[in-house]
Amino acid sequence: MRFVPELEQGRLLRRYKRFLADIETSGGEQLTIHCPNTGSMLNCMVEGGTVWFSRSNDPKRKLPGTWELSETPQGRLACVNTARANPLVEEALKAGVIAELAGFTALKREVAYGQENSRIDFRLDYPSGPAFVEVKSVTLGFEGSAIAAFPDARTERGAKHLRELATLARQGVRAVQLYCVNLSGIDAVRPAAEIDPAYAAALHEALAEGVEVLAYAAELSAQEIRLTRRLEVHL
Repeated sequence: MRFVPELEQGRLLRRYKRFLADIETSGGEQLTIHCPNTGSMLNCMVEGGTVWFSRSNDPKRKLPGTWELSETPQGRLACVNTARANPLVEEALKAGVIAELAGFTALKREVAYGQENSRIDFRLDYPSGPAFVEVKSVTLGFEGSAIAAFPDARTERGAKHLRELATLARQGVRAVQLYCVNLSGIDAVRPAAEIDPAYAAALHEALAEGVEVLAYAAELSAQEIRLTRRLEVHL
C-alpha cells in the first residue's frame, strides 16, 4: 500500500477529544488533523514526537489531513490509522502473502453473519467451503520487548467478534482471527489480559473451539506499508 502523495512529517502537539490532533509540520505550520483511532493509543504516541500525516485538498472535509504514522516512545513506527488494516490485509491476501489463506476463489468484504448483528471483515470462498476472517490492527508495544499486545483498551466489540467466530468454528466453518501488526520491531503478539481480561478469555475460548489465530507483521515507512511475514502468537 503506497502513500500517494508521500506522507508529510510533523510534530505532535496534542491529541484530544479522541479524534483530533494538533500538529506542527516540518515547515512550521500548525494544523488540526483527524485522528482515526478509537483506542487509547497506549505507548504509540508522545507529545513532541514525530508523526506523519496525509494531507487532503477536499473542500468538503472539515480537517486538512489525517494522522497516519507515529514514532513511538520506544522508537518504533506505528500506523495509528486503523482504517488502513483491512485494505492492507486485502492487498496481502490477493498477493498470496498470507500463505495460510491462499487459494481462495472469491473475496467479499463486510459480510453480515452470526447471531449478534455482526459483519465479518472478509469472507473467502474455497472449493472446500468458506473461511471467515476477522482483522484487528495491533499497535501496542512495550519498552525492551519485541512482543506486541491487543487490545490497547477494553473492547466489548472485539470479544463479540470472537464469540461469533467460535460459533462458526463449532458449526464446522473455518474461522480466523488475524492480527495485522502495524508496529515495527515486533516478533510476536499476545492478548493484553492486563488491559482487557474479558477479551483475553474470549480469545482462549475461541481457540478451544477451533478458531485459527494468525498474526502478520507490517513494514512501515512514509512511502508505503506492506505485510511481510507471519509472527508467533503467544497465548
